[in-house]
Amino acid sequence: MELMKSMKISASGLSAQRTKMNVIAENLANSETTRTKEGGPYRRKMVVFQATPVENFERILEDQERKMCGPEQMCPDKEKQCKTPCDPENREEEHLGVEVTEIVESQEDFRLVYNPNHPDADPVTGYVAMPNVDHLTEMADMMVARRAYDANVTALSNTKSMILKALEIGK
Repeated sequence: MELMKSMKISASGLSAQRTKMNVIAENLANSETTRTKEGGPYRRKMVVFQATPVENFERILEDQERKMCGPEQMCPDKEKQCKTPCDPENREEEHLGVEVTEIVESQEDFRLVYNPNHPDADPVTGYVAMPNVDHLTEMADMMVARRAYDANVTALSNTKSMILKALEIGK
């Protein structure tokens, strides 16, 4: 794997985990919000990730060349077929990064808390519909996101170190 591809993969992970941390922080900040613009309590938000290919210039050129290739290309010695970028056996495995595809709202039920003095309490029962945000779940998700972020930082740092060592070898 090329070092630049490795850096792009780590960078995509950093960006995705940063988005997840921001959404978790928003959930925690609104864990007591009973009235939103949409009406009703705040709904917990969740991040959806998707694997995405890391684009590079070589891949784009290979794709353009594959479009122009015929079904067969002969080697100069005319005895066997050449493997070209068009040949699936010669294709490098696809390197995948990650991206945030969407942020969805949880459809879990709201928590009902008995507080007849609250301005948003049901006048008959005295219960208030509270957001479906669980502090324990959010903190666990935050720890996972932080560790994934740290792992991507470490991978990025190691790649940087390899690049610097390769430059020292060339001296």
